[in-house]
Amino acid sequence: MNKEDQVIMQFRDLFNKMVYLNKYKMEESLKGHKPSEVHCIEYIGRHADSNVTKLADSFYMTRSAISKITKKLIEKGLIESYQKPENKKEIYFRLTEQGKAVDQVHAKLHKEFRERDQAIFEQVTEAQFDSMLSFLDKYSRHLDAEIKKLDIDMRSE
Repeated sequence: MNKEDQVIMQFRDLFNKMVYLNKYKMEESLKGHKPSEVHCIEYIGRHADSNVTKLADSFYMTRSAISKITKKLIEKGLIESYQKPENKKEIYFRLTEQGKAVDQVHAKLHKEFRERDQAIFEQVTEAQFDSMLSFLDKYSRHLDAEIKKLDIDMRSE
């Protein structure tokens, strides 16, 4: 296996381990909420004037899929929709108090997971962080370009 394959396999393995370690606490603390719902709540809580298009773009999902999730979140009383006086066409979302509570539980869990893993990050030098961040940025920009090409190809069909 070459180094490129090793990097991709180790990224996947690392991600799967994080999911495995975090899953039980997440499910226990956020009972009744699917991960996609919790991540929509998180996004809406951190981005003013969130709408279906912004959520779909952020999560690489269809607007239809996001519409279904936001409809459920509204039904559960976790988010509410609103319109701006100057733009009656666009529908935006914001968290309700109940949604803010779910977001706080989620944020607290992430803080707990970061504290659990802090020992490893304390061993990483600034140069190592810079190198990793540089690689991740390059890889992410490459994938963004590939997504853009795919989107163009799909629209032309």
